Amino acid sequence: MERGSEGPFKRLAREVAKFGAVGVVGTVVNFAVSNLLWHLTSLQAVRANVIATVVAIACNYVGFRYFTYRDRDKSARTKELTLFLAFSLIGLVIENGVLFAAIYGFGWDSSLQRNVFKVLGIGIATLFRFWSYRTWVFKTLPVEDEEAVAEAGEAKAFPAPQSEPAPRPKQHVS
Repeated sequence: MERGSEGPFKRLAREVAKFGAVGVVGTVVNFAVSNLLWHLTSLQAVRANVIATVVAIACNYVGFRYFTYRDRDKSARTKELTLFLAFSLIGLVIENGVLFAAIYGFGWDSSLQRNVFKVLGIGIATLFRFWSYRTWVFKTLPVEDEEAVAEAGEAKAFPAPQSEPAPRPKQHVS
């Protein structure tokens, strides 16, 4: 089956899987950097986590641009990167806001508690990032001709005009 002939749910499932694969790599980077900084430096927990999140954001951009969304519009890279960074910054605030609330609001500051709330923050931020990246950052290319629409499995709004009128069915008189 050609890529264009798969249904919208298969395309979304493929996109979610690719987004998830890049996200797993980014999450591993995020956890590795934050835990190294927490255990090897005297940085405050949230500051160390912000640094880890920034490193993960850089890794994720490369993965999203060249793996998950490699078939998307590449004509406006500066705008794409600006939007990516803006939405990533909001995700950073979400992720680190959850960690901040756990540590400074509830006093949950053990290594295990930090990591549990880091998972929660990443989960919430990931939902926001998935929606914002696919909606605003890595936009699909516009379909320019009817054949491409048909290949993508989408219904045509209006049938193409026929060059000859269709033959009329024969009428049987009984």
